[in-house]
Amino acid sequence: MQPDASTYRLGVDIGGTFTDGVLIDEASGEFLIQKVPSTPIDPSEGFLDVVNGFAADRGMSAEQLRFVIHATTVATNALLERRGARAGLLVTAGFRDILEIARQVRYELYNLQTEKLPPLIPRERCLEVVERLDHRGEVLVPLDKESVALAVSELLEAEIDSLAICFLHAYRNPAHERRAREIAEERAPELTISLSSEIAPEIREYWRASTTATNAYVAPIVRRYLGSVERKLSERGIPATLHIVQSSGGIMTSQSAKERPVYMLESGPASGVAAAAYLAGLAGNADAISFDMGGTTAKAGLIRNGAPAVALEFEAGGKSGTGAGVAKGSGYPILGAVMDLVEVSAGGGSVAWIDAGGLLRVGPRSAGAEPGPACYGRGGVEPTVTDANLVLGRLNPDYFLGGRMRLDASAAAAAIERTCAGPLGLKAFEAAMGIVDIADAAMVESMRLVSIQRGYDPRDFALVAFGGAGPMHANRLAAELGIPAVVVPQSPGVASALGMLVTDLRHDYRLTRMQPLEQADLEDLNAVFNDFRRCAQKALGEEGFMKEAILLRPYTDLRYFGQSWKLPIELPDEELSEAHLKAVRADFDARHEQLYGYKVPEEPVEIVNLGLSAIGIIPKPRLIEVSVGGSSPEAAYTGSRPVYFADLGEFVECPVYRRYQLAQGNLIRGPAVIEEMDSNSIIHSGYSAEVVRHGTLIIRPDA
Repeated sequence: MQPDASTYRLGVDIGGTFTDGVLIDEASGEFLIQKVPSTPIDPSEGFLDVVNGFAADRGMSAEQLRFVIHATTVATNALLERRGARAGLLVTAGFRDILEIARQVRYELYNLQTEKLPPLIPRERCLEVVERLDHRGEVLVPLDKESVALAVSELLEAEIDSLAICFLHAYRNPAHERRAREIAEERAPELTISLSSEIAPEIREYWRASTTATNAYVAPIVRRYLGSVERKLSERGIPATLHIVQSSGGIMTSQSAKERPVYMLESGPASGVAAAAYLAGLAGNADAISFDMGGTTAKAGLIRNGAPAVALEFEAGGKSGTGAGVAKGSGYPILGAVMDLVEVSAGGGSVAWIDAGGLLRVGPRSAGAEPGPACYGRGGVEPTVTDANLVLGRLNPDYFLGGRMRLDASAAAAAIERTCAGPLGLKAFEAAMGIVDIADAAMVESMRLVSIQRGYDPRDFALVAFGGAGPMHANRLAAELGIPAVVVPQSPGVASALGMLVTDLRHDYRLTRMQPLEQADLEDLNAVFNDFRRCAQKALGEEGFMKEAILLRPYTDLRYFGQSWKLPIELPDEELSEAHLKAVRADFDARHEQLYGYKVPEEPVEIVNLGLSAIGIIPKPRLIEVSVGGSSPEAAYTGSRPVYFADLGEFVECPVYRRYQLAQGNLIRGPAVIEEMDSNSIIHSGYSAEVVRHGTLIIRPDA
């Protein structure tokens, strides 16, 4: 897999407002960027717009594009908009209401009108099958093949196009589920079928059923979309295999994504954290907080020792909480590796409004790509965070998207005046600052949740700011949290697309094996891990990875007896022994104390799940280093304009610099504005930005 002078890698990230693309020359490290409006009706059109743009700009042939990676919200949108497949569910007799009953968790405890999310598969399409296993996977009631055939026939009459199968304790013995699939395939070979023993082989029946049902619900939509993208790439003569970003930040082939689309529900946000980890490492920061502020939302993630934090379960399609993040219990539970992110509705397109109590609010609704903020001139009349930044002078109306799109400052001011400033008795710029303040407060809270709530002090981390709007807000957010340095990569608006090109292919394997840690069956544990290793090496080998390019990371989920939650603890990639178990116990106690503030070393510990992350290491592209210059940035100076700063309480005439003309070693003292095609960086008074390798900006306090 050695690069040559004529090959390229392409990463395409489809967001709610813009579709971003990054094209990297594998030999030189040079990269080009594209940013085009998203096409919500058919997202693949935005994808092709990026490909066509690069082909026109670069003049490359289809054969030169050898690696294509894609992050998409198609699965997430199908879930959020309730336009997924017409799916059915087969369950063990007596468990027909598993999706209806769900959990006894109310996300609004004191709201008597709160309604649970409706099941993705309604009760009339959840049918029972005669069979039963015990918790050890031993057969109590054999599978009744006739009951399977009757249930499948009834569901086919209901015109389902996708089927989920979730039998009790199938994680210990998948035989009944596999035989049920064979029976269903005999009657409907074209049916998309999802087995819980393959999608989420873990305890907790409802979580497993929810994950499998979600996979079945979005699978036909994802299959059609990815098939459309592949077909359009093929029509252009592009031979490269399409890869998809997983929720965990790794990538998988499009074929794997078609089979297990539930693993790509957080595809877009995950690639941003992967980019942040890579870029922070280049700047010498192994510990960082990623801050991705796009058009619809802002997301924060944690990076420790160069690796993003990964959670092993999450909720999809949930509602925003009263603060930052998703209200617990409001979404569909999903078992699967996902970047540990906190997301808030505070993107550039988030709409500002006055609530019934006369208070200024921002989000959760977004103006999206169509019609977009008022300043876009596409029919939008509601004020957004982008409109507020324009009124405050943070944006140059003549240099948005490098001058390809002109912003209407008067329309932005009029929208803010009409909706916010007038009702509140404020001037337009005062209301605009209020909008930015509210958005900033939500983003600060998200960073606290992803750091302090996880047991980490944000002052020990750098902040990696990206997304089209991230660098405009990052300096102030870092000041609020005492973060000592802000890292702003070149072309931050398309950093998520870049993240796809610097991540690795990943497969995750998990299985429930409940037993006391102190009396663990080492033979059983090692047998499970060895099976994981065989599966991983076979899968990655078939995908073209040599043994030296494969990294295996085993771990186990542990908890104190009596607890209902668990913590993942890493294990060495070798045969486990009693000494390993003692070390794991010590690691668990220390992690529990860090996260929850206490440990109980005298209490017994229980193994819940075993897991292994298999990484296929892809050679990383070499980024170009910018030329070395002196400390003066005069060559990049383009003029000045007034910018409002809340801490100064007035508009200040700020020097403006063009990012692409900055040289390594340049030092820019705030207040100042640094412009580039896809984003603006705002340097506050008392701070300076230094240009380092690869053109990265490091913003630090002057003191």
